Amino acid sequence: MAEIPHLLVHEHDDNVGVVVVEGLTAGTDMLVCVTHDNSTFRLTSGMDVPIGHKIALKDFKEGDTAIKYGEDIGKIIADIAKGDHVHTHNCKTKRW
Repeated sequence: MAEIPHLLVHEHDDNVGVVVVEGLTAGTDMLVCVTHDNSTFRLTSGMDVPIGHKIALKDFKEGDTAIKYGEDIGKIIADIAKGDHVHTHNCKTKRW
């Protein structure tokens, strides 16, 4: 049976991906699929992350921009390590 991806990334230039499995725990060796061309890579989850939430594909510094779907989705407001949870506690919209 083929392995099911844990994380989906839409474009190669995206720097966050979306968790697509229930119960993702810290230390999981995730299969990551880039939907643009169905290429894959591996990444270790740094923490428990709920389904539908984002994970950092790189280390972020405060002030960096989060990219998803090839688009700017927000400003990083606290440092985030590669593999860690990206959500409202560390990423805010630039719209307001």
